[in-house]
Amino acid sequence: MIRLLWALSAHARYYLRRYMPTNIALDAIRTRRGLKWGIPAMLLAVPYFLAANHCITLIEGGGPGWLNLLVLLFCWNALKFLIMGPVSVILLVRARVQEAVERRRARRMNEAQSLKYPMASVA
Repeated sequence: MIRLLWALSAHARYYLRRYMPTNIALDAIRTRRGLKWGIPAMLLAVPYFLAANHCITLIEGGGPGWLNLLVLLFCWNALKFLIMGPVSVILLVRARVQEAVERRRARRMNEAQSLKYPMASVA
């Protein structure tokens, strides 16, 4: 029974990760090229919070109870985008530091090789 639940949750996670628009956008932001878009992506939380606020207003005005699920979904997506902003900045700084270390290491290797074989660098 636990194995069945585990498999079902794994398939549900795969489906949501693969086909839901917010997850696709967040996966694109997590790439090296997309890290610069983390802070602007935080602005996408605003429409989600506005939609949640509108649904809450409808619920308080006597709307159907299933709108509570939409409120939960809108708030969850907004929080994902809000959290991704600072996380992307941290990941971008880490990537740039690693790239600088690699460039420095390559430069030192070239300098050491030119000192070891001075005539090879002339040709």
